[in-house]
Amino acid sequence: MYLMLLEPDYKERVWGGQKLKTILNKEIPYTHTGESWEVACHENGHSIIKNGPLKGMTLKAAIDAYGEELLGHTVKKGEKFPLLLKFIDAKDLLSVQVHPDDAYAVVNENGELGKNEAWYILDAELGSKLIVGLKDGVTKEEFIRAFKEERLETVLHEIEVKKGDVVNVPAGLIHAIGAGILLAEVQQNSDTTYRVYDWGRVGLDGKMRELHVEKSLEVIDFDEKHPKTVVEGTRQVGEGYDLIYYIKNSYFALDKINVTKSYRGYKQSKQFELFLCVEGNAEINSKEGAISVANGDSFMVPASIETYTITGCGSFIRATVPEIKE
Repeated sequence: MYLMLLEPDYKERVWGGQKLKTILNKEIPYTHTGESWEVACHENGHSIIKNGPLKGMTLKAAIDAYGEELLGHTVKKGEKFPLLLKFIDAKDLLSVQVHPDDAYAVVNENGELGKNEAWYILDAELGSKLIVGLKDGVTKEEFIRAFKEERLETVLHEIEVKKGDVVNVPAGLIHAIGAGILLAEVQQNSDTTYRVYDWGRVGLDGKMRELHVEKSLEVIDFDEKHPKTVVEGTRQVGEGYDLIYYIKNSYFALDKINVTKSYRGYKQSKQFELFLCVEGNAEINSKEGAISVANGDSFMVPASIETYTITGCGSFIRATVPEIKE
């Protein structure tokens, strides 16, 4: 198998804008383009292979045909592809929302996965904020009271963010992306979102968007065991690169590789690696071939490729499925 460039699936959203074009150089199809599903193998969106013998094939079709070569032993035959990688452009703020965990989703969403996710901020206008959790000490009863009195924003915890920040958003953590933010998202392969509050706006069809208040109240983590701050990460400096380890849980690992000359990737176990180029450009080489990438591109290193080299000057978000247990 070979290094695979991927073509995204674009999504029109009422809160979307034009930054996928102006910053990431994408040929977007909508005035309100909110998301590009860069590495996608879901019934609601599929990325397409752009190069090589499998050019034009969806990632799902390639996995169905060449599962072990692409995925190794990380994903057992018949299991759902575990990850979904996106770029999200929030010209306007998103709804206040929450995602269920696996246990809740499998019962209440027809076997769908839960949704743990993480964000890397690519661009943030001055003063841009994220809603990440509740203010300290807010109880379920206080939350319901604030919702009924139409003052939900008074119980939500906000953080100001800038380019380069990373934020972890586990299932159960209420959240919203603020206006003026462009980000990369690594998440479980799920499209389940429960909207709690949508600021009184209408959707692209001119109708109020559906809320999911009852389900939200069932899955919101009112104990908030997870931090509600920017993740600092651990930096490893090498010759011609530096590597920052940000998040590692049982669902995914998120790292950032900054290449100034070259970086050599060596996989100790047969697993696939997914990349988003978030700055600059580079060439990726392996004995199976080479590809060139630039800001906004996405690609996959299949499990069958043991080593690869990134040469150039660029930054990359890398997502993998770690072999760990909770």
